[in-house]
Amino acid sequence: TSQTAVVIQSGVNPQMPPKPDHQHLLKCDVHRLEEGPPLKAELTREQGLRYYRIMQTVRRMELKADQLYKQKIIRGFCHLYDGQEACAVGIEAAINPSDHLITAYRAHGYTYTRGIAVKEILAELTGRRGGVAKGKGGSMHMYAPHFYGGNGIVGAQVPLGAGIALACQYQGNNQVCVALYGDGAANQGQLFESFNMAALWKLPCIFTCENNQYGMGTSVERASASTDYYKRGDFIPGIRVDGMDVLCVREAFKFAAEHCRSGKGPIVMELKTYRYHGHSMSDPGVSYRTREEIQEVRSKSDPITMLKERMLSNNMASVEEFKEIDIAIRKEVEEAAQYATSDPEPPLEELCNHIFSNDSPLEVRGTNPWARLKSVS
Repeated sequence: TSQTAVVIQSGVNPQMPPKPDHQHLLKCDVHRLEEGPPLKAELTREQGLRYYRIMQTVRRMELKADQLYKQKIIRGFCHLYDGQEACAVGIEAAINPSDHLITAYRAHGYTYTRGIAVKEILAELTGRRGGVAKGKGGSMHMYAPHFYGGNGIVGAQVPLGAGIALACQYQGNNQVCVALYGDGAANQGQLFESFNMAALWKLPCIFTCENNQYGMGTSVERASASTDYYKRGDFIPGIRVDGMDVLCVREAFKFAAEHCRSGKGPIVMELKTYRYHGHSMSDPGVSYRTREEIQEVRSKSDPITMLKERMLSNNMASVEEFKEIDIAIRKEVEEAAQYATSDPEPPLEELCNHIFSNDSPLEVRGTNPWARLKSVS
């Protein structure tokens, strides 16, 4: 008989955090907080299968993007999210679809969790008309309702996220904004300016550092005098979370969202995670770290495998069920790739459309005097 719900509990002794086997939630490190997120989490069978399906879809989609890139069908910047899936899925499970999210350029996973279909994401990567941004955004610029996209300038999305949180506060709609950045952006001046304003005005902003251990090819130890990113808000409370465990992330973000909604101001989260690919597709990813290191993370703390084993060991699902889900996902991603390679590219006359919203058609100056470009919104 399969169980429908199980309580995952952390070890009792707070001084000795349990080894991360699949029955425990690791205790979070906290900064300027009386207590952190709860040490136990309930996982229902239905939730577990949903998280597994979403993480596995993101993983398959990214591996397909890798393949299309190597075939030169996807070109230009392309930063893949495989290895970090528990961050996106855990955050999404803890906040509402009406809450807001903005991230840097490793954005494919969040575009999917915010509700965009795989085929629209892959078609955007291949620059086709059916892409989520009509083929004009590419890898780093995808958007969805309440998702303000990937942003190509390092750290620039953080002040924008604080601005979105200001809008939430101004409208009094009890919503929060999650502003994500990497460990590579964590030393940017604009972050600290944003922290300061958010703290002064008590903005409902969850500043989130996805610490995947390397900013491009530089390890955190070589780039940051302090690698305790959750303490970097100084006067803002912070929490460091195991970003490879979807339940840890979910519980921590429920806690953070509650903190912001109750009017206590911003909070800084640090998700300890890992990316399997290089920084982008032009980085083989093995010149500054060993293949063994990547393999060890894959074998010991892969977010998808950990969730699957947790469910299997608690009799919440069978091996066959996971196989069926995997087959369905492969089929979906394969069909999406077919669409992304056969859909037409946008025609030249659509190049300048949507510069303004709801405006009358507008002449746009081209690269030469006889270019006749128009913007229609």
